[in-house]
Amino acid sequence: MKVSPYGAWRSPITSQFVISSVVSIGGAIPGDDILFWIEGRPEEGGRQVIVAYRNGDAIDVLAPPFTTRTRVHEYGGRNVLVDAQRIYFSNFADQRIYVVDVEGGEPQPVTAEGPLRYADTVMDKPRDRLICVCEAHADGREARNYIAAVDLSGGHVESLAEGHDFYANPRLSPDGSKLVFLTWDHPNMPWDGTRLWLADVRDDGSLANLKLIAGGDTESIFQPEWSPAGELFFVSDRSGWWNIYQQGEEGAQGGDGAQGGHGARCVREESAEYGRPQWSFGARTYAFLNDETIVCVKQRDGEESLGRLTVASGEFETIDTPYAQLSAPSVRGDKLYFVGSQPTRFAELVELDAVTGESRVLRRSSDKALDERYLSVPEAIRFPTTVGDAHAFFYRPKNPEFEGPKDERPPLLVTTHGGPTGATGIGYNARIQYYTSRGWAVLDVNYRGSTGYGRAYRDLLRNQWGIADVEDCVAGIAFLEGRDLIDPKRVAIRGGSAGGYTTLAALTFTDAFAAGASHYGIGDLAALARDTHKFESRYLDGMIGPYPEAKSTYDARSPIYHVDELSCPVIFFQGLEDKVVPPSQAETMVAALREKGIPVAYVPFEGEQHGFRKAENIMRAIDGEYFFFARIFGFAPADDLEPVPIDNLPAS
Repeated sequence: MKVSPYGAWRSPITSQFVISSVVSIGGAIPGDDILFWIEGRPEEGGRQVIVAYRNGDAIDVLAPPFTTRTRVHEYGGRNVLVDAQRIYFSNFADQRIYVVDVEGGEPQPVTAEGPLRYADTVMDKPRDRLICVCEAHADGREARNYIAAVDLSGGHVESLAEGHDFYANPRLSPDGSKLVFLTWDHPNMPWDGTRLWLADVRDDGSLANLKLIAGGDTESIFQPEWSPAGELFFVSDRSGWWNIYQQGEEGAQGGDGAQGGHGARCVREESAEYGRPQWSFGARTYAFLNDETIVCVKQRDGEESLGRLTVASGEFETIDTPYAQLSAPSVRGDKLYFVGSQPTRFAELVELDAVTGESRVLRRSSDKALDERYLSVPEAIRFPTTVGDAHAFFYRPKNPEFEGPKDERPPLLVTTHGGPTGATGIGYNARIQYYTSRGWAVLDVNYRGSTGYGRAYRDLLRNQWGIADVEDCVAGIAFLEGRDLIDPKRVAIRGGSAGGYTTLAALTFTDAFAAGASHYGIGDLAALARDTHKFESRYLDGMIGPYPEAKSTYDARSPIYHVDELSCPVIFFQGLEDKVVPPSQAETMVAALREKGIPVAYVPFEGEQHGFRKAENIMRAIDGEYFFFARIFGFAPADDLEPVPIDNLPAS
């Protein structure tokens, strides 16, 4: 084994390896005799493709230029519906609903051109229509969201329910006689407080007898679903944890007042999460194997397991799988489908026989082979903060060909997830392995406010964004330094979106970091409150305070107004079509750092929005970030990386 400085190790996990032939895989969408899923393909410019799988063959249903993606709430989700021999989908370019035969062919438009977007679609077969969430856009006004019906014979769009700021999860009962859906209103986000409504569906398709059956301003409802027998289930965090409930006949109430759902029974009450933050439509953690059994994903302390939940007894039986991160369970007959991953294994779409227990992989996110000798397996750690413990995953450097000098400790990269309401998991993370295989340690932080640890932990970030998350990142460094696992003088931090804000705040308001990388991160909180899209336009009320009443707090926590306190190098990556975090935020920060004389780099990407989807841009961001850190920390990377222009960098 060769002794070489940490950070300068040669690794087979290149940026090309990270993105080459790698696709993102959506959960399975069972058809009558065909299985479908959605693939996101960086090498096709991020195109989202519907794939049909039958008799061992996977065939693309959509040919270019079609790509299926809806922009409702900007983050979209659940934009494909399979019904018998037809597939309905939202097309990204024009946001219209199209229909295509399951065998392929030329898609035909269902809805007219116009300012409407559609998501979370279900079939109302008796009335020959679709029911969905509709979002109407008009110049100068906030988007309007409502539950709509789309007539399949002519594409006419009719409102069924409106008046709330947001709608999600319209779900028809098996006999088509009842409809449930979720609503929430500013300033709540769906993980703060939602309401679950139940309505009768008249023969003419209109709704009647609307009742509030669960939820409120301080209760988050997730994934309402009808069982095959027509019983209603949903996930609620009323106990402090997202658990699964079965709704009874009693307890439903009309109006929009007090919290409902008193007739619901918790199927299994425990300190574990069966729900997720609903950033996009269609997120799911459970499916019905039959009337008596639910297949579900449970999360506890950052790790996930698949199991069978017996409705009557509440017994949870773990289904043995090799995966530590699971999502999107679905069922067809006796077959279970889910997406699974682990630190040393690409994400896989798996079919599991519920009777025999046999499983097979239908699709991997990459056909490349992973050499586990180069892959670091994370350790779940807890460390003290000013308010209890915080959580993270720690990755040690790992490469079978190299070791660091005995008198040297590895540099540390601290990574901060987005949201901030979200979490990092321990599935295969190519970008982390890119670093660890080159001799870096990585601390992947689930700071206070992260999901998966109960509502109380999630609420610790309320009014504390930019403080608690930053404190937790710094506390994690101190924890590792106390165990002599890192070089505290060579610590960098990276984050995207909300994680980019934590990155910039940590760089500005602490001296724990020597460099940082912001990927479409937030520098001006007030600008975000003023300029961002409807879904997040009041998000910061709970994270910072209401705007403009709390303007002084916004300014105090915005790195852009405190560049005089920022004294370490930063690189910025930004999509120029980003509507969530406009490019002006990054550009203002870059200009200020240039003027101050601090090393700074700016890498803008034409045609990219909030997050990068094109292969060449993803590679440029990965390699550009590493090149920047190498120049700042003064080591020579083993790779021949394309240089990034760095302003104010002293001559070496």
